[in-house]
Amino acid sequence: MRADEFDEAVHLLPPDLYQRALPLRPYLPRTRCEQCVRIADSVELALLAARYEEARASAQLIAAAEELAAGHRHDTGDQVARAGPGRGLVARWAGVPAGLVAATDASWKRRAGGIGYVVSDGRYGLRGRRRDRLDPTGPSQVLVNELRAVEYLLSDGVPPVGLTVLVDSLPALRLLHRWQRGDVTAVPAGYSLRPRRHGGPPTLVRLARLVATRPELSFQHVRAHTGHALNEAADGLSHLARRSVEEQFNPRTRAYDLVDAFLRDWHAAVPV
Repeated sequence: MRADEFDEAVHLLPPDLYQRALPLRPYLPRTRCEQCVRIADSVELALLAARYEEARASAQLIAAAEELAAGHRHDTGDQVARAGPGRGLVARWAGVPAGLVAATDASWKRRAGGIGYVVSDGRYGLRGRRRDRLDPTGPSQVLVNELRAVEYLLSDGVPPVGLTVLVDSLPALRLLHRWQRGDVTAVPAGYSLRPRRHGGPPTLVRLARLVATRPELSFQHVRAHTGHALNEAADGLSHLARRSVEEQFNPRTRAYDLVDAFLRDWHAAVPV
Protein backbone atom coordinates (compact mmCIF):
# COMPACT_ATOMS: atom_id res chain seq x y z
CA MET A 1 0.00 0.00 0.00
CA ARG A 2 1.31 3.42 -0.98
CA ALA A 3 1.10 6.30 1.48
CA ASP A 4 -1.47 8.12 -0.68
CA GLU A 5 -3.66 5.00 -0.68
CA PHE A 6 -3.42 4.96 3.12
CA ASP A 7 -4.47 8.61 3.23
CA GLU A 8 -7.59 7.86 1.21
CA ALA A 9 -8.54 4.69 3.13
CA VAL A 10 -7.79 5.80 6.70
CA HIS A 11 -10.89 8.03 6.72
CA LEU A 12 -13.01 4.87 6.62
CA LEU A 13 -11.97 4.12 10.20
CA PRO A 14 -14.01 5.34 13.18
CA PRO A 15 -12.56 8.53 14.75
CA ASP A 16 -10.79 6.73 17.61
CA LEU A 17 -9.15 4.19 15.28
CA TYR A 18 -8.30 6.96 12.80
CA GLN A 19 -6.23 8.74 15.46
CA ARG A 20 -4.50 5.49 16.42
CA ALA A 21 -3.74 4.57 12.81
CA LEU A 22 -1.98 7.83 11.91
CA PRO A 23 1.21 7.12 13.94
CA LEU A 24 1.49 3.78 12.10
CA ARG A 25 1.65 5.44 8.66
CA PRO A 26 5.50 5.59 8.56
CA TYR A 27 5.68 1.78 8.55
CA LEU A 28 3.97 1.49 5.16
CA PRO A 29 7.06 1.85 2.90
CA ARG A 30 8.43 -1.67 2.54
CA THR A 31 11.80 -2.35 4.17
CA ARG A 32 13.98 -5.35 4.87
CA CYS A 33 12.92 -5.24 8.51
CA GLU A 34 10.60 -8.21 9.22
CA GLN A 35 8.94 -6.46 12.16
CA CYS A 36 8.17 -3.36 10.06
CA VAL A 37 6.62 -5.56 7.35
CA ARG A 38 4.37 -7.25 9.92
CA ILE A 39 3.24 -3.84 11.20
CA ALA A 40 2.48 -2.66 7.66
CA ASP A 41 0.54 -5.86 6.92
CA SER A 42 -1.65 -5.37 10.00
CA VAL A 43 -2.38 -1.76 9.05
CA GLU A 44 -3.29 -2.70 5.48
CA LEU A 45 -5.61 -5.47 6.68
CA ALA A 46 -7.24 -3.05 9.15
CA LEU A 47 -8.03 -0.63 6.34
CA LEU A 48 -9.33 -3.46 4.17
CA ALA A 49 -11.62 -4.54 7.01
CA ALA A 50 -12.84 -0.96 7.37
CA ARG A 51 -13.74 -0.91 3.68
CA TYR A 52 -16.10 -3.83 4.37
CA GLU A 53 -17.42 -2.13 7.54
CA GLU A 54 -15.81 -4.70 9.84
CA ALA A 55 -15.05 -2.27 12.66
CA ARG A 56 -14.25 -4.98 15.21
CA ALA A 57 -11.69 -6.60 12.91
CA SER A 58 -10.16 -3.18 12.17
CA ALA A 59 -9.80 -2.50 15.90
CA GLN A 60 -8.12 -5.86 16.49
CA LEU A 61 -5.68 -5.34 13.62
CA ILE A 62 -4.80 -1.79 14.68
CA ALA A 63 -4.20 -3.09 18.21
CA ALA A 64 -1.95 -5.82 16.81
CA ALA A 65 0.03 -3.26 14.80
CA GLU A 66 0.40 -1.03 17.87
CA GLU A 67 1.67 -3.97 19.92
CA LEU A 68 4.24 -4.81 17.25
CA ALA A 69 5.32 -1.17 17.00
CA ALA A 70 5.57 -0.61 20.77
CA GLY A 71 9.22 -0.19 21.62
CA HIS A 72 10.31 -1.29 18.13
CA ARG A 73 13.06 0.81 16.61
CA HIS A 74 14.10 -0.23 13.16
CA ASP A 75 17.86 -0.50 12.77
CA THR A 76 18.66 1.97 10.04
CA GLY A 77 22.43 1.77 10.20
CA ASP A 78 22.29 0.95 6.50
CA GLN A 79 20.92 4.18 5.11
CA VAL A 80 19.19 2.42 2.23
CA ALA A 81 17.55 -0.33 4.32
CA ARG A 82 14.21 1.52 4.53
CA ALA A 83 14.49 3.06 1.15
CA GLY A 84 13.03 2.28 -2.17
CA PRO A 85 15.13 3.41 -5.12
CA GLY A 86 16.29 6.94 -4.42
CA ARG A 87 15.16 7.12 -0.80
CA GLY A 88 17.34 7.11 2.26
CA LEU A 89 17.59 7.92 5.95
CA VAL A 90 20.33 9.52 8.04
CA ALA A 91 19.55 7.57 11.20
CA ARG A 92 21.15 9.96 13.70
CA TRP A 93 18.35 12.49 13.10
CA ALA A 94 15.48 10.00 13.55
CA GLY A 95 13.20 10.40 16.54
CA VAL A 96 13.18 14.20 16.61
CA PRO A 97 10.29 15.82 18.53
CA ALA A 98 6.92 16.52 16.90
CA GLY A 99 6.73 19.35 14.44
CA LEU A 100 8.53 17.90 11.45
CA VAL A 101 9.77 20.28 8.77
CA ALA A 102 10.51 19.20 5.19
CA ALA A 103 11.75 20.94 2.07
CA THR A 104 11.31 19.96 -1.57
CA ASP A 105 12.92 21.20 -4.77
CA ALA A 106 13.38 20.46 -8.45
CA SER A 107 16.07 20.99 -11.05
CA TRP A 108 15.71 21.00 -14.82
CA LYS A 109 18.29 21.50 -17.54
CA ARG A 110 17.93 20.70 -21.21
CA ARG A 111 16.05 17.37 -21.34
CA ALA A 112 16.96 16.08 -17.87
CA GLY A 113 15.36 16.83 -14.55
CA GLY A 114 15.64 15.90 -10.91
CA ILE A 115 13.56 16.21 -7.77
CA GLY A 116 14.54 15.97 -4.13
CA TYR A 117 13.21 16.29 -0.61
CA VAL A 118 14.60 16.21 2.91
CA VAL A 119 12.82 15.93 6.27
CA SER A 120 14.15 17.14 9.60
CA ASP A 121 14.02 13.56 10.95
CA GLY A 122 16.65 12.40 8.46
CA ARG A 123 14.49 11.05 5.62
CA TYR A 124 15.33 12.11 2.12
CA GLY A 125 14.75 11.17 -1.48
CA LEU A 126 15.98 12.04 -4.95
CA ARG A 127 14.89 10.94 -8.38
CA GLY A 128 15.99 11.87 -11.90
CA ARG A 129 14.20 11.59 -15.21
CA ARG A 130 14.82 12.25 -18.87
CA ARG A 131 12.13 13.87 -20.98
CA ASP A 132 10.94 11.87 -23.99
CA ARG A 133 8.28 12.34 -26.66
CA LEU A 134 5.58 10.86 -24.39
CA ASP A 135 6.38 13.14 -21.46
CA PRO A 136 3.10 14.59 -20.12
CA THR A 137 4.70 17.66 -18.58
CA GLY A 138 3.89 20.19 -21.29
CA PRO A 139 5.41 23.69 -21.23
CA SER A 140 5.28 23.97 -17.42
CA GLN A 141 8.10 21.52 -16.83
CA VAL A 142 9.72 23.45 -13.95
CA LEU A 143 6.43 23.92 -12.08
CA VAL A 144 5.34 20.32 -12.69
CA ASN A 145 8.60 19.00 -11.29
CA GLU A 146 8.38 21.26 -8.23
CA LEU A 147 5.00 19.64 -7.52
CA ARG A 148 6.28 16.15 -8.31
CA ALA A 149 8.87 16.70 -5.58
CA VAL A 150 6.08 17.39 -3.08
CA GLU A 151 4.25 14.21 -4.13
CA TYR A 152 7.48 12.25 -3.79
CA LEU A 153 7.87 13.55 -0.24
CA LEU A 154 4.29 12.78 0.79
CA SER A 155 4.48 9.27 -0.64
CA ASP A 156 7.33 8.48 1.79
CA GLY A 157 4.95 7.84 4.69
CA VAL A 158 5.78 11.04 6.56
CA PRO A 159 2.91 11.73 9.00
CA PRO A 160 0.95 14.73 7.71
CA VAL A 161 -0.07 15.88 11.19
CA GLY A 162 2.34 18.57 12.33
CA LEU A 163 4.27 18.55 9.05
CA THR A 164 5.43 21.82 7.50
CA VAL A 165 6.49 21.60 3.85
CA LEU A 166 8.77 24.34 2.54
CA VAL A 167 8.77 25.12 -1.19
CA ASP A 168 10.72 27.86 -2.95
CA SER A 169 8.34 28.07 -5.94
CA LEU A 170 5.50 30.57 -5.47
CA PRO A 171 3.47 29.14 -8.41
CA ALA A 172 3.72 25.69 -6.82
CA LEU A 173 2.70 27.09 -3.45
CA ARG A 174 -0.35 28.80 -4.98
CA LEU A 175 -1.48 25.53 -6.58
CA LEU A 176 -0.98 23.59 -3.36
CA HIS A 177 -3.12 26.09 -1.50
CA ARG A 178 -5.83 25.93 -4.22
CA TRP A 179 -5.90 22.15 -3.92
CA GLN A 180 -6.08 22.38 -0.16
CA ARG A 181 -9.15 24.60 -0.54
CA GLY A 182 -10.77 21.90 -2.69
CA ASP A 183 -10.08 23.14 -6.24
CA VAL A 184 -8.56 19.86 -7.41
CA THR A 185 -9.18 20.51 -11.11
CA ALA A 186 -6.44 23.16 -11.34
CA VAL A 187 -3.24 21.89 -12.97
CA PRO A 188 -0.23 23.59 -14.61
CA ALA A 189 -0.79 24.80 -18.17
CA GLY A 190 -0.34 22.05 -20.73
CA TYR A 191 -0.09 19.21 -18.20
CA SER A 192 -1.57 16.09 -19.77
CA LEU A 193 -4.34 14.31 -17.88
CA ARG A 194 -4.29 11.20 -20.05
CA PRO A 195 -4.09 7.88 -18.17
CA ARG A 196 -0.55 6.83 -17.38
CA ARG A 197 1.14 3.61 -18.48
CA HIS A 198 0.40 1.86 -15.19
CA GLY A 199 -3.30 2.73 -15.52
CA GLY A 200 -3.43 5.03 -12.50
CA PRO A 201 -4.13 8.77 -12.37
CA PRO A 202 -1.37 11.27 -13.18
CA THR A 203 0.98 12.22 -10.37
CA LEU A 204 -0.41 15.73 -9.95
CA VAL A 205 -3.99 14.45 -9.91
CA ARG A 206 -3.06 12.09 -7.06
CA LEU A 207 -1.28 14.93 -5.29
CA ALA A 208 -4.23 17.31 -5.66
CA ARG A 209 -6.65 14.75 -4.22
CA LEU A 210 -4.32 13.99 -1.34
CA VAL A 211 -3.71 17.65 -0.45
CA ALA A 212 -7.46 18.36 -0.55
CA THR A 213 -7.97 15.81 2.24
CA ARG A 214 -5.04 17.01 4.34
CA PRO A 215 -5.95 20.43 5.79
CA GLU A 216 -3.47 19.79 8.61
CA LEU A 217 -0.53 20.02 6.20
CA SER A 218 1.21 23.39 6.26
CA PHE A 219 2.75 24.59 3.00
CA GLN A 220 5.05 27.59 3.34
CA HIS A 221 7.34 29.57 1.07
CA VAL A 222 11.08 29.72 1.60
CA ARG A 223 13.37 31.91 -0.49
CA ALA A 224 15.81 29.91 -2.58
CA HIS A 225 19.59 30.22 -2.28
CA THR A 226 19.52 32.19 0.96
CA GLY A 227 21.36 29.63 3.07
CA HIS A 228 18.28 27.91 4.52
CA ALA A 229 19.66 24.48 5.45
CA LEU A 230 16.67 22.35 4.43
CA ASN A 231 16.09 24.23 1.18
CA GLU A 232 19.76 23.97 0.29
CA ALA A 233 19.69 20.23 1.00
CA ALA A 234 16.62 19.69 -1.21
CA ASP A 235 18.21 21.82 -3.94
CA GLY A 236 21.42 19.81 -3.75
CA LEU A 237 19.52 16.51 -3.95
CA SER A 238 17.56 17.63 -7.01
CA HIS A 239 20.78 18.64 -8.76
CA LEU A 240 22.40 15.33 -7.89
CA ALA A 241 19.39 13.49 -9.30
CA ARG A 242 19.48 15.47 -12.54
CA ARG A 243 23.23 15.03 -12.97
CA SER A 244 22.93 11.28 -12.39
CA VAL A 245 20.71 11.14 -15.50
CA GLU A 246 23.16 13.13 -17.62
CA GLU A 247 26.46 11.77 -16.28
CA GLN A 248 25.49 8.21 -15.27
CA PHE A 249 26.82 7.98 -11.71
CA ASN A 250 25.31 6.62 -8.50
CA PRO A 251 24.48 9.57 -6.22
CA ARG A 252 23.68 7.59 -3.06
CA THR A 253 26.82 8.24 -1.02
CA ARG A 254 26.97 11.89 -2.01
CA ALA A 255 23.28 12.32 -1.16
CA TYR A 256 23.70 10.77 2.29
CA ASP A 257 26.66 12.99 3.13
CA LEU A 258 24.94 16.10 1.78
CA VAL A 259 21.79 15.50 3.84
CA ASP A 260 23.79 14.72 6.98
CA ALA A 261 25.76 17.95 6.68
CA PHE A 262 22.76 20.22 6.12
CA LEU A 263 20.70 18.54 8.86
CA ARG A 264 23.59 19.11 11.25
CA ASP A 265 23.33 22.83 10.44
CA TRP A 266 19.53 22.77 10.71
CA HIS A 267 19.39 21.10 14.12
CA ALA A 268 22.20 23.29 15.45
CA ALA A 269 20.13 26.37 14.60
CA VAL A 270 16.75 25.08 15.88
CA PRO A 271 16.04 26.04 19.52
CA VAL A 272 15.69 23.03 21.83
